[in-house]
Amino acid sequence: MPGGPDAVPLAIAPDDLRQLAEHDAGARSFPGGAGPLAALDTGGDAARGTVLMVAGYTGSKEDFAPLLRPLAEAGFRVVAVDQRGQYESPGPDDPAQYTVEILGADVVAVARVLREESGEPLHLVGHSFGGLVTRAAVLSEPELFTSFTLLGSGPSRLTGRRAELLDHLAPLLDAGGVPLVHETLEQVAMTDPRAQAVPAPTREFYARRFLANSAAGLRGMADAMLGEPDRVEELKAVGIPVLVAHGEADDAWLPHVQNDMAQRLGARHEVIDNSIHSPAVENPPRTLEVLCSFWADVVPA
Repeated sequence: MPGGPDAVPLAIAPDDLRQLAEHDAGARSFPGGAGPLAALDTGGDAARGTVLMVAGYTGSKEDFAPLLRPLAEAGFRVVAVDQRGQYESPGPDDPAQYTVEILGADVVAVARVLREESGEPLHLVGHSFGGLVTRAAVLSEPELFTSFTLLGSGPSRLTGRRAELLDHLAPLLDAGGVPLVHETLEQVAMTDPRAQAVPAPTREFYARRFLANSAAGLRGMADAMLGEPDRVEELKAVGIPVLVAHGEADDAWLPHVQNDMAQRLGARHEVIDNSIHSPAVENPPRTLEVLCSFWADVVPA
């Protein structure tokens, strides 16, 4: 989803393909509660552990593409998944089947398979809305996870400009389905010079991915994101090591909101410079450094 006009400027090179970054991960699927969940899996012997990464609203596993090869080279097995109804994962036609709790149960199902395949440790990363979903997974089955990273996510429901965009979602879906929503968001995005600078192959991927979204999933996830309660104290009580990391100019859950959440959790807090809401594609080197440093402290070599 497009960001606000006050975000930091980001230089986009003509060859900066971001979600289309080269990697060696293979396509596979995992069983979910409503059908298979499409994933990218680097495989390997997971010498330093396994990382499970879950994307946010209208996102996909490719949102972690720039991190896959570097993390695999660092000794991690990495699995990034599409949530149900996103891109290459089918989803039910009932918006009620996209609550945070139900989506969190899908994450738990994938985590169980990974623990069976690779054992410990298992590090969980949730980006944006994926942070709310993965938090539900941690609260449901905390023993599955060695650490938990909230990447550009927040303590409760989304507010602000992005929430206002979601308020217009249902009428657009009623009027013209997913294609009309995509057309409208494209018109908004192309008023942003950064969006205009994105290379054509990446823009084509964004369009293909968005149009593959389930209409019910867009409705259900939007409702979930706009209605999520504050569960910070519940997460703190679990006692799992938590990292709160975000872009320096995050325009979804604002930086001061995430900073406050980190303090309430007693969690490690990292600000990723030269990034807005998607550090994994906007500043992959720094995001990689932040994640690996956190995991090294959680599981010393």
